Amino acid sequence: MSKRKSSSVSDKPHKRVRAQEEEEEVEDADVHDSDEDNHRSKQVQGAGKVVSDAGIVESITLKNFMCHSHLGPFTFGPNVNFVVGNNGSGKSAVLTALIVALGGNAQATNRGSSLKGFVKEGESSADISITLRNKGRDAYKPEVYGSAIIVDLRIARDGARTYKLKSKSGKSVSSKKEELSSILDNFNIQVNNPVSVLTQEMSKYFLHSKGEGDKYKFFMKATQLEQMREDFVYIKTTKHLTEDKVGQHSECLKDLKRKYLEKEDRYKSLSSLDEMHTKLEELQKQMAWALVAEVEKESEPMKEKLQSDKRATEKYDEKVDEWKNKVEEAEQKHRQIQEQLEGITQQIQELQPKCAELMAEVQRKNALHKSSEVPFYRCKANLRDLEKDKVQLSSRINDLKLSISQTTGAESQARMARMEQIEAELENLTHQISTLGQQIDQYQLACSRAKEEQGKMRREQQMLQRSTDANRRNLQTLESSRSNRLRRFGEHMPALLNAIQEAHKRGQFRHRPRGPLGYLISLKDPELAVAVEVCFKSLLQAFTCDNHEDEKVLQGLMARMFPPGRRPAIITSQFLSRVHDTRKRGVNHPEYPSVLQALEIEDPVVANCLIDQKAIESILLIKNRTEARRVMQGKHPPQNCFQAFSKEGDQIFTNRIYTADYTRANYLSGDVEEEIRHLQKETENLKAQANRFQQQMKKLDEDIKQNEGLLRRTHMDQKTTKDKATKLQLELTDLKNVEEPQSEDLRPLEEDLQEIVAKIASKRVKYDEARAQMAEHKAAHEAAEQEYKQHKEQINMIAEEADLKKEELSKTDQEVMKCKHHKKHYDEKRSAHLCNIQTLEGNLERKEQELQTSVAKATEICPERLEVRRAARSLDNDISRLKVKIATQQEQQGDREEVVKQYHEALGNYKNMAQQMKNLNSFIKSLDSVMNHRLQVYAELRRFLSARCKYYFDSMLAQRGYTGSMTFDHKNETLSISVQPGQGNKADLSDMRSLSGGERSFSTVCFVLSLWAITEAPFRCLDEFDVYMDMVNRRISMDMMLKVAAGQRYRQFIFLTPQSMSSLPETKIIRILRLKDPDRGPNNTQRSQDEDQ
Repeated sequence: MSKRKSSSVSDKPHKRVRAQEEEEEVEDADVHDSDEDNHRSKQVQGAGKVVSDAGIVESITLKNFMCHSHLGPFTFGPNVNFVVGNNGSGKSAVLTALIVALGGNAQATNRGSSLKGFVKEGESSADISITLRNKGRDAYKPEVYGSAIIVDLRIARDGARTYKLKSKSGKSVSSKKEELSSILDNFNIQVNNPVSVLTQEMSKYFLHSKGEGDKYKFFMKATQLEQMREDFVYIKTTKHLTEDKVGQHSECLKDLKRKYLEKEDRYKSLSSLDEMHTKLEELQKQMAWALVAEVEKESEPMKEKLQSDKRATEKYDEKVDEWKNKVEEAEQKHRQIQEQLEGITQQIQELQPKCAELMAEVQRKNALHKSSEVPFYRCKANLRDLEKDKVQLSSRINDLKLSISQTTGAESQARMARMEQIEAELENLTHQISTLGQQIDQYQLACSRAKEEQGKMRREQQMLQRSTDANRRNLQTLESSRSNRLRRFGEHMPALLNAIQEAHKRGQFRHRPRGPLGYLISLKDPELAVAVEVCFKSLLQAFTCDNHEDEKVLQGLMARMFPPGRRPAIITSQFLSRVHDTRKRGVNHPEYPSVLQALEIEDPVVANCLIDQKAIESILLIKNRTEARRVMQGKHPPQNCFQAFSKEGDQIFTNRIYTADYTRANYLSGDVEEEIRHLQKETENLKAQANRFQQQMKKLDEDIKQNEGLLRRTHMDQKTTKDKATKLQLELTDLKNVEEPQSEDLRPLEEDLQEIVAKIASKRVKYDEARAQMAEHKAAHEAAEQEYKQHKEQINMIAEEADLKKEELSKTDQEVMKCKHHKKHYDEKRSAHLCNIQTLEGNLERKEQELQTSVAKATEICPERLEVRRAARSLDNDISRLKVKIATQQEQQGDREEVVKQYHEALGNYKNMAQQMKNLNSFIKSLDSVMNHRLQVYAELRRFLSARCKYYFDSMLAQRGYTGSMTFDHKNETLSISVQPGQGNKADLSDMRSLSGGERSFSTVCFVLSLWAITEAPFRCLDEFDVYMDMVNRRISMDMMLKVAAGQRYRQFIFLTPQSMSSLPETKIIRILRLKDPDRGPNNTQRSQDEDQ
């Protein structure tokens, strides 16, 4: 966009004097010249004396330019200038000279393709002289040029252009094109801008073109937005080129740095031989005392180590005392448990005789119960015989009574028959009641026995289910361990080991933990797998860590992998690279191996952990149980052996034996397929046994339900029968109370019957007594048996407590062995520590002697001690290199001046290139920021100028009563102008192509004037602006331009027209320059025609 001058409206509002009268509407095209003159006089009325002061054209002189030998000088006024003349008089030559002299190119004039075409034929050169005003606050170097700047241009025949810039007095100031560019920039002169200088060809191309894109280009070119966009594109291209250049220079910089370093090495190698010899002597002195310092430095750690070891001796003593106390505590605890176990054993021994007595009492009570059953069943048989006799005798008496009844009457006979019937029914009911009582006893006994059996089977079934679940888990573990043996130790073990490996890679462990321990060992003899597993137990799944920090990290990993309560144990002990020496404390049997000898352990850390925890060097493995007992419990058990294991897993001590619950190995077995087959077979057996239990339980449930149903029915039958017997007994009593004559023949039989009844009553009493006695003996037997069971249960509970004490005693025994092992370990470490102290003292003494020798040698070389910070090896290397360098330089000494010159050149090139790279990178960064901001401002400025242009265009059209619209499409780069002559909004808008020539020219003038309003320039030139206008539009356009000129007195306007302009009013702001008619000689005719064209 054009530069905003300090003399603009916002800075100097007094320069602009706007006309007060409004333009009168033109009603008729045939207007008299006098009206036109009056109208124009009103337009310029009231204009002040404000004039342009910087950048306007004061005069132009042409010599041998185009077809003119000499034109001018033309003196221009400060405001409105009309250059009038016929075709060929030189109007276009004046405009072309203005463009060319002020820096424009030949193509911009549309009069030629190169400057040499502007030289008149037959002449060697053409001259142009232009005087520019240089006053006011915008003056350019007024102290140098004065109040005017004279621009002289000479164009040679070959097209060469030569400038001379002179002051007001004619003194030559400069001949550089750059100085002219600075002057033009200062005055904001843009001869290539069609708004500043609008030629005929430019007007035809842009303004009279029918293409909307051409009008948009004209707008962009007039407002210099097009130039800004081209500048932005150029800047972007330049930035890319600069980035490419930076990339190329980076490689060059590396080469320059390499050359500079090479030259620097050569330059540094030019030190004088004297300096090198002096440096050699200094290095030798430093070397002597450096050796002393190294000896002192070597002795310092030894002293510190010795002092530290002496202080550490107390810690070893504390450790030995600590484990000694732990041994005593463990032994004390072992003795207490041993005493408790002996007390429990004594209790069992004291309870055994009473248990035997109770057993004998049970047997005696059982014999009494059996013997009491004999009189009971004898009385029962006698009672049954008497009952039978009673029935027979009663039958006989009834027969006799029947015969008597025939004589005594039907009533007596019926009563007797009823009594006999009742007695028979009573006898039958009594027998039924007795039978039902026996059945009730049998059903109750059957139910209690079935329920007791059911409880036993339910407990066995639960144990069977637990065994089945354990077998299923073990089977799943073994099946998954086909491809990964690690899964035997738990389904989470592979994931845990992977997590440990990842954590170790990330540096979370100081030393990688080892485990599970069972996974890291293997058996030499597979038959000992059960014995080793019983020996190690849960230790097979344990892990070992070097320190407590690693233990915390491992605990965190286990917490994510394992549920609470099922995490493997962690043993923390310092990792050693060698296996403990167990030759002194280990068992060495000629026939049977120790656990340590039976295992193959590759990792010393794992071996040391098992030795520390289980003392496996002191445990024997003996396959035969009997042989193990003979070896361990004989008169002379093996030395250093405190226990042994058989292949079945039995644990044999010198004074006791514990049988193992293991039947097979879970972790260390070699043949996985055999283990799987064994487990599958065992699981099938357990399932079959479970099915049998299920069937038996079902049968027992059915029996219990059946017996309980029968028991309920029997109780109901017994109650019903007793009620029926009671009713019959009452009825019989009533019948007996009836007196009835008896026959004499029946009395003996009745007496016998009464005797039998008395015997039955007596026998029934004895029967009841025998039954009561039998029940008493049975209850006594059951009570004795219950007491025996309780006593036996008490013995079993004490035996279980004894087993727990035995297990606790075994653990305590292991703890004693462990504490003794640790005490022995620290005893050995303390002894080794004391030996190390003695060795350190000897080494320190030798080092002191060596130090005295080194000091004596160094004093001979350099009496005064030097403080040396470098190592002796480094000094020795420097001395060797310096000697070689001295020898080499003595043999070959190059040209010193040439080497120094090359070094400084390489250093300068490298620094220059590095600075250039730094500046270019900074420039690219700043350019990105500036460009982003300027692009935003560019878009905002384009929108602002478009809006202003629309506003001024509408204002210009309104002066004649036209309406119109101006539509900008910045995306597609089009400018659409629609104009409607007439009554404004009353008629529809139409494209400019539908207008007449005069109306279109008027609209074009309005467009140009609107562009004038939004752009800044010290002068504006229009060439034959009214050529296509009729009289009315020409007058209106002229009035508008004069009105604009009157309102912009700080600008200069130059109008070129073939019209006479005789109708213009005479005023100080308007100057008319009339050119002479051309010379129509034969030589000039063609040139004049070319010029006009």
